[in-house]
Amino acid sequence: MADQLTPAESNLAAGAAGPDETDEKPIKQRKNGLYPGVSDELAENMKSGWADTELRDLEPIAQADRTADRRAALSKRFPGERLVIPAGNLKTRSNDTEYSFRAATEYAYLTGDQTEDGVLVLEPKGDGHEATLYLLPRSNRENGEFWLSGQGELWVGRRHSLSEAERLLGIPAKDVRELAAALTEATGPVRVVRGHDASIEAALTDKVTAERDEELRVYLSEARLVKDAFEIAELRKACDSTARGFEDVVKVLDKAEATSERYIEGTFFLRARVEGNDIGYGSICAAGPHATTLHWVRNNGAVRSGELLLLDAGVETTELYTADITRTLPINGTFSPLQRKIYDAVYEAQEAGIAAVKPGAAFRDFHDAAQRVLAEKLVAWGLLGDLDVEKVLELGLQRRWTLHGTGHMLGMDVHDCASARTDTYVGGDLAPGMCLTVEPGLYFQADDLTVPEEYRGIGVRIEDDILVTEDGNENLSAALPRSADEVEAWMARVKQA
Repeated sequence: MADQLTPAESNLAAGAAGPDETDEKPIKQRKNGLYPGVSDELAENMKSGWADTELRDLEPIAQADRTADRRAALSKRFPGERLVIPAGNLKTRSNDTEYSFRAATEYAYLTGDQTEDGVLVLEPKGDGHEATLYLLPRSNRENGEFWLSGQGELWVGRRHSLSEAERLLGIPAKDVRELAAALTEATGPVRVVRGHDASIEAALTDKVTAERDEELRVYLSEARLVKDAFEIAELRKACDSTARGFEDVVKVLDKAEATSERYIEGTFFLRARVEGNDIGYGSICAAGPHATTLHWVRNNGAVRSGELLLLDAGVETTELYTADITRTLPINGTFSPLQRKIYDAVYEAQEAGIAAVKPGAAFRDFHDAAQRVLAEKLVAWGLLGDLDVEKVLELGLQRRWTLHGTGHMLGMDVHDCASARTDTYVGGDLAPGMCLTVEPGLYFQADDLTVPEEYRGIGVRIEDDILVTEDGNENLSAALPRSADEVEAWMARVKQA
């Protein structure tokens, strides 16, 4: 990673700039650079001799009409109020390096933009609102920011000019560096999506309330419950790429055995970066007894023939929609009799859960259907004494081994719509356009003395992404086989390819 320049160089550059630039916030630099300063001649030289690179033939992004509709619905819900939705800022990973930026879901949903520091503001006007997108403009070449700042264009790449952003996104754009001061002087009711931009929240600290801001967050969460055609297409794309990522993993299981779960993680990540933006969440590459840990993301364990691999992973598309798929695979390609028995029980539970996904059904119906099947299996295997299934379900005793809910909404967040009201989400009904996971599992911990020894350390989960349709449902991740026989046959084909 290249050395950045020093604070002294930054100050010299500011001194060489015109009077309007000297009041700007100093350019933040790393301490121990190798150059002691910038000569006046170099500062002047760097100002000129650059071609005009303005992009003038840009077309609107594919979802520009959709984002406009979403902003119109938001405007209608909160008439007469200023609404502030930030993208968020870069977060430090260590010292002077940052995590890869991922725009806040609410911001990206309403704008289609994914750049750091952006803020969408809806100003009340007449019967509706006037939207303005506040963004960082292109790096300043007069004061040297473009080559002296660690976030200048020569360090991190060109960003769109404000006029380019307007053409792409269909929203008037202004310099975000002017926004905090403007918000400080703002009057009238204001709401902000909290947790993404501390400077914006500080500017509004005496104008907002936690209760009102939460109402805004809840609305934007519930607005995403039903996906439009663009979103459904993105979810299909995410599932298709994820299926290819699973095939990639099967092809290299021998290399994972020679190394660790990290080989599986890295293999899937390659597919996510080639075909999408990133992984939608930390990949769970859980081999052997690690499969009994629900969110095993350390991925540093051994991969052994004869054991199972629970792979829970999803590609996030370039438009930030993620898949969330789980398959439990025999590492050597063949289930043992006990592994198959447990796997078949989870598969039967998932079949029951998927069958319960349909318009008008209660959201929790698929969970209840899957849990009943698993409770029946646990009773039949003698793991719950002489209790009958109804009593087990009443007391929730199956949860020792089923542990989690059977699914959740899916979209731009892997656990999408999480801020929605309970009576609208878990307590609500399914409708066409909703997308959710169905993911029952059985997990027998390695230290669980209540089950036979041969069960211990076995974990199985099967998860698919299910779209509610007008007359039932569609499995968006059906490209990946689910039954034990199909899984074994698929793995054999993939390994031979």
